[in-house]
Order: sequence, then structure tokens, then C-alpha cells
Amino acid sequence: MPPIGGITNGNSHLQATGDALADSASSPLELSPLAEHAQSAQSVKVSLSGVGLQRAAASSADDRDIEESGLPENIQNILKMIRKLKQQIAEKLAELQAVMANRRLSPEESQAKVAALQSAMAGLNAGLMTANMALAKALKEAGLSPELLMKAASLAMKS
Repeated sequence: MPPIGGITNGNSHLQATGDALADSASSPLELSPLAEHAQSAQSVKVSLSGVGLQRAAASSADDRDIEESGLPENIQNILKMIRKLKQQIAEKLAELQAVMANRRLSPEESQAKVAALQSAMAGLNAGLMTANMALAKALKEAGLSPELLMKAASLAMKS
């Protein structure tokens, strides 16, 4: 695997879901030791620092601008979902950078953790794309004023 300097959506030969890995395990082919390790490393434990806990507690306050925007409730919910997905993507990216910088991990452990995090990020990115499409559809159907459309767009851009 070449060094990873950034995350791309290029062909990484990674499976997007854990179900696909589970399906391959039921095939008559044997899994390599690396694949077995990757299969066991499907879950990722995250612990938040004191700052992270404070941010999590303040997240409801962060959505106040959405709630006070005057936008319909369904659009507000989509905007909140977009923010949450962006936050989760940023957290996974930070975890990925930490794994890549961790020299105590063996290359196999590092590769398995990177693969699991990239898979999780692919799912989050797919969710973000879906939420953005849902927002575009809801905005189109709502028949909002140009001012509210601009407000929704600016809220969607804000993380």
C-alpha cells in the first residue's frame, strides 16, 4: 500500500460495508491473516477529551442558529444532520491522522485500522451526499423566498 498523504475517493479496493466482508468470510476461500485482523477490527472505540465532552454538550447550542432561522422544520432537521455528519467526518479524519502518525503500531495493524477508518468515512461521506441531495429537494419543494434560500445555503456550509 503506498503511503497515505490524504484521503481520496479513488479506487482503494476497500469494501464499503462490514456486510461485504462478512459475505466474503462465508465463501469457501480462506481469509489471509491480514483480512482476519481487519475483520476483527470493524469497531472503533472513541473516547472524548474534556474539550470534546464540552463540545458535545454545546452541540445543541450550536444548532440554535438553525432553529432561529425561520426555515421549515424538515429543512432544519436536514441542516442539523448535515452538521452532525460533517462533525463525524472531521472526527474520523483526526482518528485516521492519529493512526497514521502512530509509529507504535505494526504495519499490519496500521493498515487494518486505516482501512476500517476509511470504510467508516466512506459511509459518512455517502450519508453527507444523501443529506445534501435531500436538502436540495426539500428547498426546491418548499418554495422559499430568495432570502431563506440564501440562509439555508449559508447554514449548510457552516460546520
